[in-house]
Amino acid sequence: MDNEILWALHARKSVRVFTDEPVTAEERAAILEAAFQAPTAGNQQLYTILDITDPAQKERLADLCDHQPFIAKSKLCLVFLADCRRWPRAYRAAGVEAPRKAGPGDLLLAVADACIAAQNAVTAAESLGIGSCYIGDVLENAEAMRETLALPPQVVPACMLVFGRPTEQQKTRQKPVRFREEAVVCENTYRDRTEEELREDFNLRGAGVPEFQFDRYLQAFCKRKYDSDFSREMSRSAAVYLQDFCE
Repeated sequence: MDNEILWALHARKSVRVFTDEPVTAEERAAILEAAFQAPTAGNQQLYTILDITDPAQKERLADLCDHQPFIAKSKLCLVFLADCRRWPRAYRAAGVEAPRKAGPGDLLLAVADACIAAQNAVTAAESLGIGSCYIGDVLENAEAMRETLALPPQVVPACMLVFGRPTEQQKTRQKPVRFREEAVVCENTYRDRTEEELREDFNLRGAGVPEFQFDRYLQAFCKRKYDSDFSREMSRSAAVYLQDFCE
């Protein structure tokens, strides 16, 4: 289907190398306004956005987020926080006596709100010729991250986005192939893919990768990502944040 928005969504890819050209104040404002206009549960906007402008702060985040130097070189760095404090504090300010403590459901809703707003920011930036990259590692190192960002209880980093204009190499770099529809869409109810179907799904996705081999690829990917130290640290940190919602 020939549609400008669909084309842009299809073409968008993560950018990790930026030119020296800055993101202007006008562009920053447009990106943030797009985030604010995202769908949100009950129009609550259950998030707070940190605009990281201090170079030393960006260096610290780059180190805490699995040692990724390109974070510090970004021209705009936004941390989207799932904020489960704003509304209860407003309830108390309005005279509501002892509103219930936010629970796991509130956190999941706030994380969804934050990530939906973040994706609006990504799409807006793309329309301006500004690349972006999600940084999920912001969930790691809970104690140090809380200190670095001065996070109070019941405020959790949902994701971080870094922005900048892509270099020519980044513009021409091939976007990784996604799974086909059959691999990710179920009708009405969930169904596990069979092992044969899984092999077909991954083989089709890896068709553009030279010498792709299912067993070798999955074993290496599991070791590099799923069973890695940083992945285990992310789960540990998530459990630390969850303590605020499960007591």
